[in-house]
Amino acid sequence: MRLWAKCRGVYSNVSGFLGGINWALLVAWICQLYPNALPSMLVSHFFWVYTQWHWPNSVMLCEIEEGTLGLPIWDPRRNFKDRGHMMPIITPAYPCMNSSYNVSASTLRVMKEEFQRGHEICELMEANKADWKLLFEPHPFFEAYKHYLQIDIATEDDDALRKWKGWIESRLRYLTLKMKIMNR
Repeated sequence: MRLWAKCRGVYSNVSGFLGGINWALLVAWICQLYPNALPSMLVSHFFWVYTQWHWPNSVMLCEIEEGTLGLPIWDPRRNFKDRGHMMPIITPAYPCMNSSYNVSASTLRVMKEEFQRGHEICELMEANKADWKLLFEPHPFFEAYKHYLQIDIATEDDDALRKWKGWIESRLRYLTLKMKIMNR
């Protein structure tokens, strides 16, 4: 699923999509639901389940435990910030946290569209009308979007470039949220 997400342009935690741990947790939950399914059927079930999923209902591999260390855990009943999460995917180890807090309304919409596309392609594959290549076809980013923002970073050495890249990536989500507010 990580390869599929990368091909379809929905693999990037810093951009408001899902990162590796998020995809692993979603797949693990499907494996829990269908423990005896073949891998190809798990892919089909993955798309079917997440096409039907009612976000912001959370995906959890196990029940949330309080723990004895007093660390904060994900709990939208008690924590106001947790109520605003669009696509909660909860880590299974204490302290349980939402691993997908970067997801925004727009990135959730894009992922839902991609889940639907994946589901439709899996149905075609089951009817022998498509093959795996279609599922992993790269997303036509420049054809799909009329406007986009490109950020270029220039530094004198690789160490400075890594630091600036990390800093900028950590703030991209805030930039897109501020751009959304300005467009209202």
